[in-house]
Amino acid sequence: QVQLVESGGGLVQAGGSLRLSCAASGRTFSPYAMGWFRQAPGNERELVAGINWSGGRTYYADSVKGRFTISRDNAKNTVYLQMNSLKPEDTAVYYCATDRFQYRSGAPNEYYYWGQGTQVTVSS
Repeated sequence: QVQLVESGGGLVQAGGSLRLSCAASGRTFSPYAMGWFRQAPGNERELVAGINWSGGRTYYADSVKGRFTISRDNAKNTVYLQMNSLKPEDTAVYYCATDRFQYRSGAPNEYYYWGQGTQVTVSS
């Protein structure tokens, strides 16, 4: 059974940084795309960043381009989201997600398994 466990959320002032981590277990990690989504109260869940199985292709929401960086360490079965220059509008629950099929790109509609989420709150 695939399990995804997020960590690294918290409270930070605007302009600050956080790094989220997601540890995956239950299957071989490297062949699968990984992504970070977020959902703020009253909003739909949106893809923040995605990374394909090899790490050679990434996606970013326009709202986070230049500020957030997604990366993966296949040896540690972990995906990261480095968030810099945080803004109050980045406040949300952040979810780690992964595909159920191998060797895909990490596009927004390719996620099947989800973590429980970690809260990120950015104060102004």
